[in-house]
Amino acid sequence: MKPLDPRLIKHARAARSYIVLTAVLGVIMSVAVVFQALVVARLVGTLASGGELTAKALKNGLIILAVIVAVRVAVAWVQERFAHRAATNTIAELRGAVIRHVVALGPRFEAEGGAAKAAQLVTRGLDALDAYFARYLPQLLMVVTVTPILLVVAGFVDWVSAIIMFATIPLIPIFMILIGRLTEAYSARRLKTMAHLGAQVMDLITGLPTLKALGREHGPAGRVRELSQAHQKATFGTVKIAFLSGAALELIATLSVALVAVSVGLRLQAGHMALVDGLAIIMIAPEIYLPLRNVGAHFHASANGVAASNRVFDLLAVPAPADGTRAAPDLTKASIVFDNVSVQAPGRDYQAPTGLSFRLPPGSLMALTGPNGAGKSTAAAVLLGLTAPTEGRVLVEPGDGGEPIDLAQIDRRSWWEQIAWAPQRPVLLPGTVLENLLESYDGEAELTPEAEAAARAASFSEVVAELPSGWRTPVGQGGIGLSVGQRQRLALARVFLRGEPLVILDEPTAHLDAATEAQILESITELGRQGRTVLLVAHRPALVSQAHTSVAVESTAFSEATP
Repeated sequence: MKPLDPRLIKHARAARSYIVLTAVLGVIMSVAVVFQALVVARLVGTLASGGELTAKALKNGLIILAVIVAVRVAVAWVQERFAHRAATNTIAELRGAVIRHVVALGPRFEAEGGAAKAAQLVTRGLDALDAYFARYLPQLLMVVTVTPILLVVAGFVDWVSAIIMFATIPLIPIFMILIGRLTEAYSARRLKTMAHLGAQVMDLITGLPTLKALGREHGPAGRVRELSQAHQKATFGTVKIAFLSGAALELIATLSVALVAVSVGLRLQAGHMALVDGLAIIMIAPEIYLPLRNVGAHFHASANGVAASNRVFDLLAVPAPADGTRAAPDLTKASIVFDNVSVQAPGRDYQAPTGLSFRLPPGSLMALTGPNGAGKSTAAAVLLGLTAPTEGRVLVEPGDGGEPIDLAQIDRRSWWEQIAWAPQRPVLLPGTVLENLLESYDGEAELTPEAEAAARAASFSEVVAELPSGWRTPVGQGGIGLSVGQRQRLALARVFLRGEPLVILDEPTAHLDAATEAQILESITELGRQGRTVLLVAHRPALVSQAHTSVAVESTAFSEATP
């Protein structure tokens, strides 16, 4: 674990200005410490040696001391204030970077369990960076500013003491490195356990309605208990190492200061050193070791945050599908061609789909069929530009005689502006039912005739009529308050309301009864009559029968298993 990871400076602008500020404050603190030591040594040394000290000189000395103390207090206040601000801003920047990158990675990353781990990382994981910025990093920068400056000053005052300190200072970082290696392993293990626990709990919460329906809601409790105990064990292991290392570093620093004090005392006793110089060295020596001692004291508090930031940088290093620069052609006229597209299944040694080829003309209604796990939803994700093909390519034929364009070369935002997508698990945000239909969450959503017509087409009007507050019924995070089938009908109503030329529906009738399915099928057929291109991920025969054409999606796992 590096003391100051350059990737942190690269990804967080707030960290750069904070490092510069801390370095400047370190120089100011060094000057204040030197002047304080020299003034106190001169005043006390003069009085103790029986020298003359006028009232004016004493008054001026006390005023200077008061100013120096005020400066040190101000430096400490500024350091503390901006430390927490920098920590907050840096954590926010890293969270934003992780969220944007996870979105760019697409559903493939989520299928591999990365989304749940990323959620734990941007919540509990990065919170530990506050100790790194507020405690550890300031002292680390003080080590490279205050300690060298004071050591040089000590060399001018008494070169013997400076040599002793120069020889003993390296002992502290050597022991920190030895202890830090052990601490890093404990911190990484603790963070991994927390990420695993967080992912398990999130999966449990997501699937709790299904487990409840099956009467198995108490089954995962034992596994969660085991993960919790593993987390406690890793945490206590880190605390134990922190106590032991803190005691070792304090002992080294104390003995080092004692060596300087004994040397100064012996030379004062022998008359080989002036009292003023001896007092100055005695006061400067602890200040030289103080940043090193503080680094050791706060090292373990920051280790979890540094481990989390390393996980962030590892995540950001995962390549996302490249975004093109060309504007998307008009999909009301364009045809889409899958040319031998294959995608490696997440965490598997087979492809799903494999060798998928078809042509989707404008205004057509096509169904992708095949067994579960064959790669139908993955094919839809490829068409959306959310997943890059492992082999093959997707071409867009403009329809005006122009050359086909590889989908990888098209700007995804311009591509998405022409697509309406209803996934198996539609995304609903906290708000009212009407706000989720109109996708307007400013509190000013008004029901329009077009919205009512879309709700009727998706059989969602009947759902609204049964809700306690109708269109104003609140919906929680992820659609809490609506059943799975109701959420699906709301997502379909969104699609029917929008006018994008390309519509992608992933199992749109999976959670609906036969009567509702028949009405939805008629509405989907109406989309085709309107000239909109529709791609269905279909499993039910009734849905497949509505399509103009159907394409069988295969994977190497199924093809190899078939004799």
